[in-house]
Amino acid sequence: MLSSPARRLQRVLGHSLRSRVAGEDAADQARIIWDTPGQRWFTPQDPVWRVHADAAMFPGGVAALLLQMVHPMAMAGVAGHSGYRGDPWGRLQRTSTYLAATTFGTIDHALGTIAQVRGIHARVRGKDVFSRPYRADDPHLLMWVHLAQTASFLRAYQAYAATPLVPDEADQYVAQAGVPAAHLGVVDPPTTVRGLEDALADYRSELESTEPARDACRFLLVEPPLPPGARLGYWAIAAGGVALLEPWTRDMLDLPRSDRLAHRLLAPIGRASTGTVRWAMAGVERDAA
Repeated sequence: MLSSPARRLQRVLGHSLRSRVAGEDAADQARIIWDTPGQRWFTPQDPVWRVHADAAMFPGGVAALLLQMVHPMAMAGVAGHSGYRGDPWGRLQRTSTYLAATTFGTIDHALGTIAQVRGIHARVRGKDVFSRPYRADDPHLLMWVHLAQTASFLRAYQAYAATPLVPDEADQYVAQAGVPAAHLGVVDPPTTVRGLEDALADYRSELESTEPARDACRFLLVEPPLPPGARLGYWAIAAGGVALLEPWTRDMLDLPRSDRLAHRLLAPIGRASTGTVRWAMAGVERDAA
């Protein structure tokens, strides 16, 4: 049993994390997503539910953003239309709400949320740093974003969860993550870990180190929009995200390439910070019970 001071700390930290990631209306959004009756794509026993409900999503989300950045067209979309500098927490909250709605919500709610995002994507156009045109609803670009997210979330869960998925469950996670992605416009998303890895490899020739990506990486890792007192905890989570990246990805972003550093220093920090987040969020779940 937790002492009263420890329980208060747990609740304060948990609610602070939830409001930062999901917004000030997180409790209202949660009631809509979780309490609305109706058929859902997934159940609490499904791998995608278990992965997306775990604290490993915190470092996994950092890794996903960093991996997405090395595709110049995806980076151009982030820089030009996501508001990641002017409203970084708003962007995070919108992503969090989308993942929650499409994983835990009713099918009607999930499809409505996807339709909203598709409407936004239809209006997003531009050129990347090499003056090549892109559009956010391009299935090829949507596939890259989906692959980066799916691989990063799975890697984070396998590295930092209390009980990693067994191989069959990992394949099932990849397949289940593709269900909302297909409705969003991803054509034939992979359905196995091997398929996911092969699809990622197919994009390698399109990935480049660019100044916008390196600049966004510095903003995300060195200059996070947080008060000084909160930065240490954020950096610990971010360290866990960086540890999940392949050496070539870290190299493209001017991050330390060494796997030895990643595995011996960054990964343990990420594991400890994920455990702290998991403990804090348990206080929020207790309040909701």
